[in-house]
Amino acid sequence: MSTLERNTWLTSRGPLPYLLARTAAPKPAPALLFLHGARDRGHDLDLLLRWAPPRLVAESAGLPYHFIAPQLPEGATWPERADDLLSLVDTLAASGTIDPARLLIAGFSLGAAGAWEIAARHPGRFAGLVAVSGRVPETARPQDLRGLPVRIFHGGSDDKLPATAIEAHVEALRLQGNPVAYTLYPDGDHFIADRAFGDPALEGWLLARRRTATTPPDRAA
Repeated sequence: MSTLERNTWLTSRGPLPYLLARTAAPKPAPALLFLHGARDRGHDLDLLLRWAPPRLVAESAGLPYHFIAPQLPEGATWPERADDLLSLVDTLAASGTIDPARLLIAGFSLGAAGAWEIAARHPGRFAGLVAVSGRVPETARPQDLRGLPVRIFHGGSDDKLPATAIEAHVEALRLQGNPVAYTLYPDGDHFIADRAFGDPALEGWLLARRRTATTPPDRAA
């Protein structure tokens, strides 16, 4: 089984506990930054292990990428801690174990909304985004996500967010040329994280992602 380290990232906004699984793959390796949902906020990292992907990571024999799963304090949102998240990743990457061109971001529910907004604020930072059961904030404009490969999972019976809202964003991204893979589980409700992150094709998609330019496409000289 994978060894999940329990650490705390100290910041000016307060401590940020996180789980870390290191890969045995050759350095530098890809890394997945996972943002949890609203129910898992607090100061107990065991909360994260109730659901995928942290639970699946803990149960796996080993990963071909690094896995980083921070935990928000009660009442906080992910965009509020975006700078802390990126500084944590940068510090881990400074050891040479993480390939900055193969950093991906993923989220469930509140975490998916956070992933959309953080990726939009930092165009060119991530090689791909995985969003599960999460709304797209109005501030995450399609043009700010141009060129970003996206993998989206949603439940057709999600009572918190209708699939039509997500599908409108899928269409907007595709129209501007983003590579978007969208999976709808017609019988799925809001809590499809185990199903989505357990998709056998997802790992291959993650490993195939690589940022191709160091300068964001919409800011290139």
